[in-house]
Amino acid sequence: MEIFTYEGFIALLQVIGIDLVLAGDNAIVIGLAAAGLPKEQRAKAILVGIGAATIMRIGFALITTQLLAIVGLLLAGGILLLWVCWKMWQELRAGAHEHDIEAVEALADEDIDADGAIADDAPKKTFAQAAWQIVIADVSMSLDNVLAVAGAAKDHPTVLIIGLALSIAMMGLAASFIAKLLNKHRWIAFVGLAIIVYVALKMMWEGWHEVQPFVVGYLS
Repeated sequence: MEIFTYEGFIALLQVIGIDLVLAGDNAIVIGLAAAGLPKEQRAKAILVGIGAATIMRIGFALITTQLLAIVGLLLAGGILLLWVCWKMWQELRAGAHEHDIEAVEALADEDIDADGAIADDAPKKTFAQAAWQIVIADVSMSLDNVLAVAGAAKDHPTVLIIGLALSIAMMGLAASFIAKLLNKHRWIAFVGLAIIVYVALKMMWEGWHEVQPFVVGYLS
C-alpha cells in the first residue's frame, strides 16, 4: 500500500490537515445556521447538515478524480483552490469567526461561555431558512474539501479513500469536538491553510506542465 511509502505518508499527513480544517469550518457553518433555531429543532438541522455534507463529499469524490485526469482541469482546480485559500485567509485575518461560540454551543448543546444560555445571541430563523443555508454552504465546502484532498492524494488512491473516510468521520462523529478545537486554537486553521496553499500551488505547477505542450504547439 502506498501509505507505507514516504510520498504516500506525506500525502496522508496533508490530507489529515486539510480534513481537520475544512471539516471544522463546515461544522461551524452548520452550527451557525442551527444556532438561530429553537432548541428542539437544532439537532434535526445539524443532522440534515452533516448528512448533506456526507452525501456531497461522496458524490464530488466520484467525479472530481475523473475530472482532474482531463488535461487542463488540474490547473483550473489549483486556481480554484488558491481562490478558496484567499477567502479563508481574509476570514482569518478579519476575525470573521467572532460568532463561532454560538455555532460551537449549538453543535455541542452546551453553554460554553457560561452566560446562562445556549446559542441565544444568534439571529432567529425558520427551519427551512436554516436548512437552505446549510445545503448551499455544504455544496461549496464539500467541493473545496474533495478538491483539496484529491490534489494532495493525487497518484495515491488509497490515501484518497482514507481521506474521504476521515472527512466523513470528522463531520459525522466529531463535528462539535473539532469545532471546539479550532475555536480554542486558531493557529491550527493557519497551519491547515498553509497545507491547502501548498496543494493548490502544486496542482497549478503540475497542471501547467500538462497544458504547456498544447499552449506551445498552438502558439508556434
